[in-house]
Amino acid sequence: MSNQVFKKNFNQQEDISQEAIDAALKVLKSGRLFRYNNGENEVGETAKLEVEFASYMGSKYCLACASCGSALYLALKSIGVKVGDVVLCNSFTLAPVPGALENSGAKVVLVEIESENYTIDLVDLETKAIETKAKFLLLSHMRGHIVDMDKLMQICTRLNVKVIEDCAHTMGATWNGKKSGSFGIVSCFSTQTYKHLNSGEGGLLVTDDPKVISKAILYSGSYMLYDKHVSRPELSVFDEFKLETPNFSLRMDNLRAAILRVQLKTLDTQCQRWNERYAVVETILRTAKHLCCPKRHSKEGFVASSFQFSIENQSEDKIREFLAAANQSGLVIKWFGEKKPAGFTSSYKTWQYLITNFNLTNTDNILSKLCDFRLPLTFSLDDCKCVATIIKNLSDEIFS
Repeated sequence: MSNQVFKKNFNQQEDISQEAIDAALKVLKSGRLFRYNNGENEVGETAKLEVEFASYMGSKYCLACASCGSALYLALKSIGVKVGDVVLCNSFTLAPVPGALENSGAKVVLVEIESENYTIDLVDLETKAIETKAKFLLLSHMRGHIVDMDKLMQICTRLNVKVIEDCAHTMGATWNGKKSGSFGIVSCFSTQTYKHLNSGEGGLLVTDDPKVISKAILYSGSYMLYDKHVSRPELSVFDEFKLETPNFSLRMDNLRAAILRVQLKTLDTQCQRWNERYAVVETILRTAKHLCCPKRHSKEGFVASSFQFSIENQSEDKIREFLAAANQSGLVIKWFGEKKPAGFTSSYKTWQYLITNFNLTNTDNILSKLCDFRLPLTFSLDDCKCVATIIKNLSDEIFS
């Protein structure tokens, strides 16, 4: 058995830069943390962030929210999902996604996933869209894996299915040169600590639709201060919705926005650094006899922040033995085949608030052998080589 031990923390993110700290201190010293507490003709940090992120995405509008989960909820409401409406969603995602769906009152129909790259199964998607007559798809780019967006959009356009993109794990990624998050009518990004921008908690909603953004701004809790938004349509668009839209108080504040504005400047560079770490791990794990790494489409300009692999042809007991040995070696590897949810890791079978019966044989088989670990930028390339080598050696020893 390998006796190599890894010493670093898988949950440790890089320090917030001094420039971002200075920006945060400026907001703190002003006392104006609330996004609408601005002087006359003053544009606050949150409004500036929205303009800058919309520009980064090549989109017309952006709304900064309390979290990605809250942004997803606002997206569902703003695109027109009502209680009882069928919303399709891939079965491999994280709990905030079904949480937003439950909050919206939608009837959730989960779609199978592909074994090669863990993305939504397009055949099952089309079948279920036709069978259920669903008009909405909440597409989760789970763990940064992007489905063939050309084929998906062809299906959804033909069947008149509106697409909401959950881009919590694909900020900065592309499909065929087009930004992830620019395919659907509305898209949502995360700035939670373990994502590509870090404000602890936070979400960014992006759309080109003036009615969607107007409703989202009102739902988010703008009161009658929506005119203070810079990333918005003409004020007349709000007139249709302003008296019938409840305030859900899901705003971002100026403190988090100030930190994020600084980080956005270096996002593409940071994405490149994540991919360098991913490449080191992938090169080694592709040589492991009993492990299978996901395939990447040539059009997928992915951005890594974690790594997934499948353990092939092994029993639950053997998988548990491997995970225990990895833990003893200092590695934090999560297993989606675990019966009970642990930390951030859960499967659709543990979302018992979704009142429906699912028959997802392919997904069950894929998740039963799927493992996952973080790749923080605090890991050097040598650290990544060490992690991957330990995983390969342990898998070779235990599964042979």
